[in-house]
Amino acid sequence: MRAAGSSIFDRLILVCLAVLPAAGVADTLRIAVASNFVTTLETLAEPFERQSGHRVVVIPGSTGKLYAQIHNGAPFDLFLAADAARPARLEESGIAVHGSRRTYAIGRLVLWSAVPGIEIDGPAILEQRHFRHLAIANPRLAPYGRAARETLEKLGLWEQLRGRLVRGENIAQAYRYARERIADIGLVALAQIKRDGQDGHWLVPATFHAPIEQQLVALNRRPATTAFLRWLRRDDSRATIREHGYEVP
Repeated sequence: MRAAGSSIFDRLILVCLAVLPAAGVADTLRIAVASNFVTTLETLAEPFERQSGHRVVVIPGSTGKLYAQIHNGAPFDLFLAADAARPARLEESGIAVHGSRRTYAIGRLVLWSAVPGIEIDGPAILEQRHFRHLAIANPRLAPYGRAARETLEKLGLWEQLRGRLVRGENIAQAYRYARERIADIGLVALAQIKRDGQDGHWLVPATFHAPIEQQLVALNRRPATTAFLRWLRRDDSRATIREHGYEVP
């Protein structure tokens, strides 16, 4: 007869084996990610690495540039975009795994300034034009830039303010322009100012622009890729994404 203590020990061993990868299976996972989501991804990747044994390599960039790299054969495993259009194209073209595309986060846009004395409690500063430069992401490359343009068009200010715009290649660069006061104000991601503990912003109403629906797509069926997709669906992972300034569908 097996002792009761031995049975408990056996169950603990089984739990450990369920969490850790089989010997020799630990792998490197290369994730291409939109620049606005880098900090959140790094936060999610740390416990995943500890529990799975897989190593995560984060490759940040603008959604447009990462998409072009993937189309040209870049060896990425997952693509976390800042829009829905490019993951859809990759899936339709057969480059991405069919059926893997889904929304992992919905971004929010804010108007914010790092300049002392500039108070932002709404769009009035844009309408009054009491500033020199406004930082936005490039609308042709970055979904947050497209949302910024749509917001300015909604306010009837796009044409009037075009000469004052400082365009970043992506939302990370646009935020840097605003944070370093190269531009007086910026239309940036809520996640960026939450990350840095910044106050004094105006949350752009979601009705002012098309939803910044951030979708992901798998680029292969490797076990590490599948494991991370499951990780992102966990309740604690979804809570982390919300804490970082996103909505979760």
